[in-house]
Amino acid sequence: MSKQSKKHDAEDPYGGFRAGFSVLVGRPNAGKSTLTNALVGQKVAITSAKPQTTRHTIRGIVHRADAQLVLVDTPGLHRPRTLLGKRLNELVADTLAEVDAIGFCIPANEKIGPGDRFIATQLAGVGRKPVVALVTKTDLVDRAALTEQLIAVTELGKEVLGGEGWADIVPVSAQDGFQVNTVADVLIRHMPPSPPLYPDGELTDEPEAVMVAELVREAALEGVRDELPHSLAVVVEEIVPREGRSEDNPLLDVRVNLYVERPSQKAIIIGKSGSRLREVGTNARKGIEALLGTRIYLDLHVKVAKDWQRDPKQLVKLGF
Repeated sequence: MSKQSKKHDAEDPYGGFRAGFSVLVGRPNAGKSTLTNALVGQKVAITSAKPQTTRHTIRGIVHRADAQLVLVDTPGLHRPRTLLGKRLNELVADTLAEVDAIGFCIPANEKIGPGDRFIATQLAGVGRKPVVALVTKTDLVDRAALTEQLIAVTELGKEVLGGEGWADIVPVSAQDGFQVNTVADVLIRHMPPSPPLYPDGELTDEPEAVMVAELVREAALEGVRDELPHSLAVVVEEIVPREGRSEDNPLLDVRVNLYVERPSQKAIIIGKSGSRLREVGTNARKGIEALLGTRIYLDLHVKVAKDWQRDPKQLVKLGF
């Protein structure tokens, strides 16, 4: 082996392979979960038309021949109004301190507002981490509006971060796939040389119970009126094989509790004569069976935990 090749090996012991963690941040409903799913190529983070849907940091893993990108999805950063909101913000701050790069999601179809400036200011205090501005939901605007938003985003970066501003700016649409691969390329460029961090083919390191709970939450939030903003927590009590089933015809019993803060919200979830809860069960079951790879019996119960978002003991009980 020549001196030159030895030197190359010492400088790059992983043969050009890069791997690391990137977090997607942004105000609620900025498209973070949808983009995570698009990058990974499979649903690993729940999505909803309602803001503040994500409650846990979901790691989605993007596998490339020369790289591995571990995406950490977080709750939307916002000015907290409840103890839950404060804890979710702390969760984001802890995550920012540990990642290699940050993707800041700003929707193309909404003017930059106080929420975006609040987050940009928070990011300015994180230190020397590269921050990539991701202008999401480009499918919802025309070219002129997108150009206008890209200019506004550029100015925000220079104003808050100083100098050249953002490390990169990438317009993207997770909905139609526009520049999703480019987002992965750009984030990977900011990852350090490293061996793979997860086995090939693994898409998330979230426990199955957490994923099941998130799928039930997503189904429960679909189509509900504003009476049920985000007073909903979901806890999986157990996932157990049904006794007496043959190996070629297995069935899992999945028992799940849904917690709301008021009896009126319980009525919304259950619906007239249980119709709404049956619909939630039907919709959630499809995703859970795809996740677990087998048929399930989904047993849902709705319970009232009064003002749980403001109660420290109940927050701990519900996993926050």
